[in-house]
Amino acid sequence: MSEESGIPAPEKRPSLVAGIVARVASIAVALALQMVILFLAAGGLAWTWAWVYLGINLAIVAIGGPIMLRTSPETVAERGRGLQGTQEWDKAIGALYLLSFYFLLSLVAGLDARFHWTPAPGAAWNTGGAVVLAAGMGLAVWAMIANAYFSTAVRIQGDRGQTVCRSGPYRFVRHPGYVGFALQPLGSALLLGSLWALIPGLAAAALMVIRTLLEDRLLESELPGYEEYAQQVRYRLVPGIW
Repeated sequence: MSEESGIPAPEKRPSLVAGIVARVASIAVALALQMVILFLAAGGLAWTWAWVYLGINLAIVAIGGPIMLRTSPETVAERGRGLQGTQEWDKAIGALYLLSFYFLLSLVAGLDARFHWTPAPGAAWNTGGAVVLAAGMGLAVWAMIANAYFSTAVRIQGDRGQTVCRSGPYRFVRHPGYVGFALQPLGSALLLGSLWALIPGLAAAALMVIRTLLEDRLLESELPGYEEYAQQVRYRLVPGIW
């Protein structure tokens, strides 16, 4: 998303702590569900790359979480609040992304590891996937730190005085967080060693491209200053391409 830094004073948001708690709880639940799905589908706990996958997720959360809580607690709280004011199309895209990435990808990868539908790609592929996953998560965290209005929902945050973000990764592309969200399922499928898992992974990445296009149109039409920003930063996701 492309919105401006500048964090409103926490005292103006009495639900700050509740939002942070909700966000932490949602992350914990998501990781726990993925762990259950992965190992149940795989038929056991002896799956090294699944543990590596979960370890990378925990490491990024452990590093990025405290930084965000220190520098931008309101962003964390915003991501833990409900979806009031969310565009209807965004609710559908968000649900499909969660289904594709967190459920189907984990299920297919686990079943592939159990029944060996595809041959093991080799440690180089697994390691490459780990790098892509970590890069995607790191880029998303960087975007969240730079952008005080980085929400889980596509909405114009008039209640928070939303303005355009031009710092951090937003200097290079208009939606760096979505680049990170698109890379994560692709890296996860490779890390888990499943070519079949690339199918829901690619679907999840495609959903982020669609979300980018629709959100970009919304921001250009409703967020003051965004159209000028779009003229300065020409590319939405990939510099020199789109």
